[in-house]
Amino acid sequence: MVGITQSGSGIPVVDLSPFLAAAAEDENMAVEKKKAMEAVKEACSEYGLFQIVNHGVPTALIDRALQLSADFFDLPDGEKRKFTSKPAGGAALPSGYNRRPFHSPEKNEFLLMFHPSSPFNVYPTNPPHLREVMEEVFVWLSKTGWLMEGIINDCLGLPAGFLQQFNSDRKGDFMSIRRYFPAAEDEDRGLTAHQDGNSVTFILQDDAGGLEVLRNGEWIPATPTPGSIIVNIGDVIQVLSNNKFKSSMHRVVRPKGRSRYSFAFFYCLPAEKWVEPLPEFTEKVGELPKYRKFQFKEYTQLRMRDVMDPPQRPEDSVTITHYSIN
Repeated sequence: MVGITQSGSGIPVVDLSPFLAAAAEDENMAVEKKKAMEAVKEACSEYGLFQIVNHGVPTALIDRALQLSADFFDLPDGEKRKFTSKPAGGAALPSGYNRRPFHSPEKNEFLLMFHPSSPFNVYPTNPPHLREVMEEVFVWLSKTGWLMEGIINDCLGLPAGFLQQFNSDRKGDFMSIRRYFPAAEDEDRGLTAHQDGNSVTFILQDDAGGLEVLRNGEWIPATPTPGSIIVNIGDVIQVLSNNKFKSSMHRVVRPKGRSRYSFAFFYCLPAEKWVEPLPEFTEKVGELPKYRKFQFKEYTQLRMRDVMDPPQRPEDSVTITHYSIN
């Protein structure tokens, strides 16, 4: 299945097998690798969101992680709140358990962790083995981020390894494990329409569905494919490429009669990093930059402020257009 398809998924599905270590050494895979590169390039340009299969992350681990997360969120609220913390170490969000404020239009609860080496992580002790599975998923998705960043780099025609060197510090990565409550009769929003502010997001989702991406004014469902991972291009890539690749506008619609469980891994820049359109997409090709320079931590703090204390008017939320050059 090397290449790109839409069949049964609603969004592009890309086979990453040509990029894995054993396949990369096979000269016969060169053609298939080129096809997959073209598929990623098309998906990043047209959707900003796609699914990957044959990505190397064990399917059994994904299934176990989703089951353990469901077991945790099924615990009584009082038990879950034992694992709540306050923001520490300069982090904009607290690790451990939390849930959206009552007045938030987004109805979900989540468990957040930073890099496994972080001293600020708060792990549930129940169910058993949840911590070790969370950490294992984190490590695998970090590897997937490194691989995908290299693929995106080559799709953009940047010097070999440029993005991986630009974003070599993994201390800013974090992962959110979420439960979306069943839809009510009069509302079904799990996540309002938004773009992610980081570089790349990876999403593991159960079979409940509900994730949708906006393309040409139409909401397209990212129907789960067994064993797949969603790749979501974020604002950092959009800015660096000067809009050559798009940060996907996406949302989650909660299903009726059941909860939805997912893992979202945010592959981020170091907080102190400055972001602006690269010269390869501006002065070197005779185009004006579409964004002004900004520091990643400034943007993250503004975005996280809106997450924890949503503004009364959605139009007051900070998005990447905050840095647009008109």
